[in-house]
Amino acid sequence: MAQTVTIIGDGAMATICSLLLSEKGYPVRIWGVFPEYIRRLQQTRENGRYLPGARFPDSVEFTADDSQAFVDAFLIVSAVPCQYLRSVWTRLLPRAPRNLPIVSVTKGIEVATLQRPTQIIRDVLGDVPVVALSGPNIASELVNRMPATVTAACENLDLARQVQDVFSTSWFRVYTNDDVVGVELAAAMKNIIALAAGGLDGMGLGCNAKAALLTRGLAEIARLGVAMGAKRETFAGLSGLGDLVTTCISPASRNRTAGEKIGRGQPVQEVLSSTSSVVEGVPTSQAVVKLARQYNVHMPITEAVHAILFEGKNAHQVISELMSRQLKRED
Repeated sequence: MAQTVTIIGDGAMATICSLLLSEKGYPVRIWGVFPEYIRRLQQTRENGRYLPGARFPDSVEFTADDSQAFVDAFLIVSAVPCQYLRSVWTRLLPRAPRNLPIVSVTKGIEVATLQRPTQIIRDVLGDVPVVALSGPNIASELVNRMPATVTAACENLDLARQVQDVFSTSWFRVYTNDDVVGVELAAAMKNIIALAAGGLDGMGLGCNAKAALLTRGLAEIARLGVAMGAKRETFAGLSGLGDLVTTCISPASRNRTAGEKIGRGQPVQEVLSSTSSVVEGVPTSQAVVKLARQYNVHMPITEAVHAILFEGKNAHQVISELMSRQLKRED
C-alpha cells in the first residue's frame, strides 16, 4: 500500500505538516502552484519566505507538476489559503483522486460563496472524504516541536480517528470531533477577533479591554455558529477558545500583528501589502458580516472590525460606539 502524503500548498502550515509527517516516517511530497518557488525550496531545503530556519528533511520532495502531485499518495493535506482554495483545486480537478482522504488545514470563509474550506473542496471535487484539522497551532512554535493540541473534525469519526493516528506525536496531540461546522467556523472567525486584539495592543488599551474583547468575541462567534448548526460546546474547545486565545496573544500571529499595526495608525492597505503571508481575518470579516445578516445574528465586534477595514472608520470612534451601546444582560 502506498504511504506517500501529498501536501497541496507551500506555506507555513504545509511546511509544518511536512516536518511532522516526515518525523512519523511518511514520505512527503509538497505541490505548489509556482514552479520557481518550488525549485527554490528544492534547492535550499528551507521555506525562507514563510518559516525561515525550518529545514526540510531529505525525504520531502517537491513538484509543481500536476501530473506528479498525487502519485502513490494515500493521504492528501490541503494547505492553501481560503480565498485561493477553489482555484487551486479546480486546476487539480482532472488529476485529483476521489477516494483518498483529504485533511484540510485551511482556516477561513470564502467571500464569494460564504463556504467553509471543506465545503469548497467538496464543491469542486464532489463527495470526497474530508477532515478539518484545526486548533491553536502557531507555526513558529510547532517547528521547534513545542507541545500543541488540535482537533480532527469529521462527520465520519472513524476517518477522524485515522487522521488522529497519522498526525499524533509525542508533542502534537490530536483529538477527534464530529462538529465540522463548529470547528471550521471557530477557526475562521477567531482571526477577526485577533485583528481587534492587535488593534487594542496598538492603541495601548490594556489587558482589561483585551479580556473583554476575547470573552464577548467568543460569545458572538458561538451565536453565529449555533445559528448555522454547530454545537455550542465546540466553541469552548481547542478550535474555539483555544485557537482564539493563541491567535489573540501570540506575537507570531499574523492577524494580531496586522491589527496592532492598524491600531498604531498604519493604513490598512499598507499593512496588508507589507507581508507575504495572508491576513485571513480581513476577507473573513467580509464573509462573516454577510453571514451574520443572513442568519440575523448580532455581531457588533465583527461589524466594528469590518467598519475599520472597509469603511474607513476611526478605531477610537468604533470603540467608543461599542462601549456606549444600550446596556444589556450578559449572554
